[in-house]
Amino acid sequence: MTPSNSSSEATSYYRFKPFNVGRFVIWTLFALALIFAPKVFTSSLSLTILSQIGYLIIICLSYNILLGQGGMLSFGHAVYTGLGSFIAIHAMNMATKGSVQIPLVLIPLIGGLAGMFFAILLGYVTTKKSGTTFAMITLGVGELVAAMALMFPEFFGGEGGITTNRVYGESFFGITFGPSIQVYYLIAVYCFICTAAMFAFTGTPLGRILNAVRDNPERVEFIGYNTQRVRYMAFIIAGFFAGIGGGLATINFEIITGADSLSVLRSGGYLLFTFLGGATFFFGPIIGAVLLVLASVLLSEITKAWLLYLGLVFLFMVMYAPGGIASLIMMNLRVAKYGKLRRLWTSYLALAGTGLVAVMGAACMIEMTYHLQLNAALGPQLEFLGATINTKSFTAWFGSIFVLLTGLGLFELTRREFARQWSKIQEEIEHEIKRGESL
Repeated sequence: MTPSNSSSEATSYYRFKPFNVGRFVIWTLFALALIFAPKVFTSSLSLTILSQIGYLIIICLSYNILLGQGGMLSFGHAVYTGLGSFIAIHAMNMATKGSVQIPLVLIPLIGGLAGMFFAILLGYVTTKKSGTTFAMITLGVGELVAAMALMFPEFFGGEGGITTNRVYGESFFGITFGPSIQVYYLIAVYCFICTAAMFAFTGTPLGRILNAVRDNPERVEFIGYNTQRVRYMAFIIAGFFAGIGGGLATINFEIITGADSLSVLRSGGYLLFTFLGGATFFFGPIIGAVLLVLASVLLSEITKAWLLYLGLVFLFMVMYAPGGIASLIMMNLRVAKYGKLRRLWTSYLALAGTGLVAVMGAACMIEMTYHLQLNAALGPQLEFLGATINTKSFTAWFGSIFVLLTGLGLFELTRREFARQWSKIQEEIEHEIKRGESL
């Protein structure tokens, strides 16, 4: 045996793969955040918000298996979430009557299996096509199932929906799941496990080939893979996790309504906030789930025009940050890695200040318009950020328009300067990368 052969054998047998410390730290922080979040936010409203965030993280991540990893734009993801919820609530009612013995901790899995079953049933036809055709088929399926919710009131409960009681049977190690805090920790456990499972899926051969189908389906077919089968298997996996999220929602609210849970509007919400969070990154849908709850629970209580604000934010993100919030985070982390982020702090502060001025002017105009249209019987006076505004006063409208236009003008000037600095920094980073490669 020659020394070179001995060296190559030693390398093949004793190769060491270093431990990924960064990934371990991130998952540990995620687990700690789930554990200690109720200790930091102690009010009942906060606990409700945290519970909703927990199961919506699962749902948005399951949707991102289709959109972000597979390039499948679906308008019917709420079908599998909703049907999983209905099967889960019927299983809970059967367990309450004593017909079956199903512990509450397994109810989300019942919902997941239901979501997977309907994904198997409907996904075979749906995934026959891709692109725009796939999106239109999912829209049709979503409308069909939503219409069935009113046609079969025995199963879907009609307009009133179906109610249940999550406290049934014997306690689980002394836990009855009556208090909301116990339900939250059940959701948190499922959230962590499902998030870890979906992250692991991204590294499997199926997850990798799904990315290839998204990027270049012709080449995937050329190397011998059936792209329809790949999309179909991913669709089934997404349906399973969507059903788990639906089952957790049922446990949390103890009621499910067909028209709302299966509607295309609900599917559109998953699409919208997954995109806002960042569909191209795994953690993007997690950000989107947090934004979804904050918008639907908090923002909707602050103003009646919250959907208009949401639409404007979505338009702004499509124009200036199509990769979502996650892409903005990753781009700035790249800049920080090369020690150049401190050069942008002044520009960021200027962008935030001028943008805030423009938002204030626009918000004042929107709130005055909504007040005149919806609350005219209450008089012309409007409370806006601690100030009383006369919505019929010329001065109020002129001032709002002036603030809006001033803010937009200053924001545009600041944006151009920021774009110049950003381009220069990117050129410097590329130069450093090429210099490092040459060495």
